[in-house]
Amino acid sequence: MNKVVKKEIDLAGRKLSLETGVFAPLANMAVLAKYGETVVLVTAVSVPQAGDVDFFPLRVDYQEKLYAGGLIKSSRFVKREGRPSDDATITARLMDHAIRPLFPKDFMDEVQIVATVLSIDQDNDPEVISLIAVSAALHASDIPWKGPMATCRVGLKENDSFIYNPTFGELEKSLLDIVVSTVPGDKVLAMEAGIKILPEEKVLSAIKFANDNNKVLLDFIDGFAKEVGSEKHVYLSSSVSKKLLAEVRAFAGKEIKEYVSKPCDKKQVEEVSPIKESILAEFGKMYSKRELLLALDTLEKEYVRDLILTHRKRPDGRKLDEIRPMDIQLSVLPRTHGSAFFRRGLTQTLTITTLGSSSLEQLIQNMYGEESKRYIHHYYGPSYSLGEVGPLGSPGRREIGHGALAEKALLPVIPGREEFPYTIRVVSEILSQNGSSSMAATCGSTLSLMDAGVPIKAPIAGIAIGLIADKDEKNFVVLTDIAGVEDFNGFMDFKMTGSREGITAIQMDIKLTGIPLSLLDEIFERSKKARGEILDLIDKAISRPRSELSKYAPKVDQIRIKQDQMGIIIGSGGRTIRDIMAKSGATVDVSESGDGETAFVAITAPDVESIKKARTLVEGLVREIKVGEVYDGTVKRVTDFGAIVELVPGKEGLLHVSEISYSYVANPSDFLKVGDVVKVKVIKVDIDGKISLSKKALSQPRPMPKGPRFGGDGSGGNPYFGRRDSGYKGRGFVRRPRSFGR
Repeated sequence: MNKVVKKEIDLAGRKLSLETGVFAPLANMAVLAKYGETVVLVTAVSVPQAGDVDFFPLRVDYQEKLYAGGLIKSSRFVKREGRPSDDATITARLMDHAIRPLFPKDFMDEVQIVATVLSIDQDNDPEVISLIAVSAALHASDIPWKGPMATCRVGLKENDSFIYNPTFGELEKSLLDIVVSTVPGDKVLAMEAGIKILPEEKVLSAIKFANDNNKVLLDFIDGFAKEVGSEKHVYLSSSVSKKLLAEVRAFAGKEIKEYVSKPCDKKQVEEVSPIKESILAEFGKMYSKRELLLALDTLEKEYVRDLILTHRKRPDGRKLDEIRPMDIQLSVLPRTHGSAFFRRGLTQTLTITTLGSSSLEQLIQNMYGEESKRYIHHYYGPSYSLGEVGPLGSPGRREIGHGALAEKALLPVIPGREEFPYTIRVVSEILSQNGSSSMAATCGSTLSLMDAGVPIKAPIAGIAIGLIADKDEKNFVVLTDIAGVEDFNGFMDFKMTGSREGITAIQMDIKLTGIPLSLLDEIFERSKKARGEILDLIDKAISRPRSELSKYAPKVDQIRIKQDQMGIIIGSGGRTIRDIMAKSGATVDVSESGDGETAFVAITAPDVESIKKARTLVEGLVREIKVGEVYDGTVKRVTDFGAIVELVPGKEGLLHVSEISYSYVANPSDFLKVGDVVKVKVIKVDIDGKISLSKKALSQPRPMPKGPRFGGDGSGGNPYFGRRDSGYKGRGFVRRPRSFGR
């Protein structure tokens, strides 16, 4: 039996517990983490490397279980959870970015981390708990890993104070959502952020706040691991022997130096293959292919780092803070709603914007229930963009992550639903990749949205900042706009996006065991300067969103109604809403706004006339009928006591027989027929909604007859007393006796 260890700590006013020794005993280490009523199980398993691999085969999976939230999948035919959601994939990538740098560089055993969410409450975030648990599992296991690592989420209150591990409710009101992983020594290991446009100084303060508060958590995880008492196992080092390295350097060192010292273009990419083939041919009988490829990779890194660190030169000849040449083209595609081409060096993206009705919003079912998205960004990086051959299929984890980062970057400037009632889908087709294609996708998204006429609040741009360090990780050189060779052989890919006013998103991926906090000031300043240069170029290409949408974009209108009026629009069995669509030719969709009080009616049509017809019908349905209003109503039914008149679709009133005419009406059908359009006035609205109408109130009564006995002209006849009888004797009207029993 494994040793059972359980430790608890008070963290941000809530109890955090870590436990091992009970669940998943066959894993190298399994940790059950509880925070409030959110429970996550993290397992870590390592096996010796299989085959002749030249990379570290680390796999990180994050599983969202619907039962964790007490839910069953809404599909009628499939109840099992399917492929990981985009959010789960992004969380797995964040975990990977945080833990990968702490594995020994010569360790290449297979390692798999699985985080399974078993229970969630509505306050505590399972993502951060998973990152805490994976740190505890790896640090307490026998798997070689240089931990511990502590992770937290930081929010920002309205009073400008930071929140350590905010609840979901606090996070909804926060201007900042940043996840920061730190290690001892005031170093940052990884971070991911979505920000509602805040200045660099405020975000830097948030990172320092996270580092300071994580120190207690670092001690807690370290104490947990020591109590477990596992010793790290001895592994077979995969480092390149000094002898092999010297032989390859002597054989092909000059060619490798020339290769890494040239500007990166298609020709340079092609030049590495002959070098690789010559090394394999020369040493293939003495060494394995894995060893030779590792030697080539080691020498390439050595030369690139020496070029930059020692000589302050970049492979393509740029200055350390210089951006590659850029190019912008707008309205590239004739029939799309918006399109833009953005190039930076050899990295190219073609980004397309498509607009649709709110009925096309993406519905997502997850552990928390169901939600919808009206702004969606997708990223595609096919194999040809890398000069390679490969199958086309579903997007991989990298593509999902890059798309989500670009989506997060633009989200703070996307107009609200009331201002712009469209579903917005942006697609970045990456045509060529040579460093930071996700930042190119961000710039392309801004251009494409503005070309489509989407009234974004401000243009957004992004750039990737790189880092070169010496072996001791003491001396650093910061690089602006890293190219592919600097990304592969460098130590950091720091992506930051924003407007001129502040930051909207951050993602940091490093290969070091942490970045000193003191270095972040320079990194942020470099990013801000480069972002400003790109925004200047965007302003020259298109200074503001186009004033009109494409003629090919659908026309969309929106009406806000009370939530309890949704049933009026839809009608029994959907009869009313179908009738509106049939009469107008528009598509009508009703959905709740999310505030619990109001709802939206979205109207979509290919032409403005259909929009107007549908809007008139909808407004008539929800309009409050008031006494004194006049309508051109349609007669729906005729009865002995009057007629039922439809004022607007779904609202009817009673035109009583006594209100049809000032003359006596014996039979309403003599005056009204089904389908007649009759002008009526509202004379009463009961508390239960019943409406009384009058037709005669809109006309003048006939005048009293005048004659010798009536002071008139002798025309006779008084409409108030009925017809004049033929038995008139000069003594007034003779009334016929009533006939009883006949």
